[in-house]
Amino acid sequence: MIDDNEWLVVGLITSPQGINGKIQVKSLSDFEERFTKPGKRWIQKAKEIPIELELTSGFKKPGKESFIIRFREITNRNQAENLKGYKILVKARSIPQLKQDEFHLSQLLNLKVKILEKDKFKIIGKIINLENEKNNLLVIQLIKNNKKVLIPFVKEIVPVVDIKNKFIIITPPLGLMEL
Repeated sequence: MIDDNEWLVVGLITSPQGINGKIQVKSLSDFEERFTKPGKRWIQKAKEIPIELELTSGFKKPGKESFIIRFREITNRNQAENLKGYKILVKARSIPQLKQDEFHLSQLLNLKVKILEKDKFKIIGKIINLENEKNNLLVIQLIKNNKKVLIPFVKEIVPVVDIKNKFIIITPPLGLMEL
């Protein structure tokens, strides 16, 4: 069994591009070189063992958060089509250096979630997953009813992220926690 902490998910394969095995990828990373700089990458379907591939080239689609990439081992549209839904991974230790107050989204997992209630901060749950369809969403498991809620990861709703002390503070608009 692969330890999840060993890997960082940096992208999601969405579709083939053309007939020669190029692949369109939705980026889950702030680092474009994940998709443009040649080198080893891994792909994974669900919880299967990651498969190593060699990224040979890639470029960002203008105005989009997606890239067109080419793996040496994928040479036709059928092979590319079969990779739809796979995650693109890199080794967690290959994290680029961050500036102070910067963090990787994967570092949010398992952080406690606090909310201001009657002038005191109260822990209401923890972050159990991240979703990234159009926007980054935090999947929070609530303590009181074990329910999962999705919170948009935007400054207005998540004004405080304290990686060092392992918590975030949220200020959800009325009704968001009931969705």
